[in-house]
Parts: sequence; structure tokens; C-alpha cells
Amino acid sequence: MSAKAEISWKRTTEGGEKIQVYARHVGGKWKFFMRGARYDQWQPVEEPPVEDWLELLDSVRRRINRRLLRPEEEDRIKKLIHERFPEENLEG
Repeated sequence: MSAKAEISWKRTTEGGEKIQVYARHVGGKWKFFMRGARYDQWQPVEEPPVEDWLELLDSVRRRINRRLLRPEEEDRIKKLIHERFPEENLEG
């Protein structure tokens, strides 16, 4: 994993609130954090929703194509998503 093992994105919650999310790869695990506004403190997310996992998977796939991450990382994330959300279809 590269030294810059952080991936971030923005999304809207079910309540319509815009939030910023980032995932950090630490010690073989992905840790998620979120905040509402730019100057808010980052808060750890213990159980990230499936939307965040899928966004992370998409970002990792794009980084693999640019040779910024190793291809094995996609399989690791797909396995984690399948363990947490067995009903989710990850083909594609």
C-alpha cells in the first residue's frame, strides 16, 4: 500500500445532509471517517453503510487502473463487502 492510503468523497445522507467521507488504510484494515462541514472534526464511523464501501471499491478500482494500488486490494475489499453485506451484488 502506498504512503498516501486515503481516499475521500462527498455524499448526501438519507436526511438530505451533505457530508464528507474518507477511508484510510491502516494496518491491513480500512477505517472510515466523516464530517458535515469543512471545519468540523472528523468522526470515526464504526459501521459504514454499503454506499461508502461501494464508493471505496470504485475508487480503488480507478487507482488500480492508474497503477497506484495493487490489484489484490480490489479482491480484499470485495471480500469485506460480501462479509458485511451478503446480499450486495459486486459484479462489474
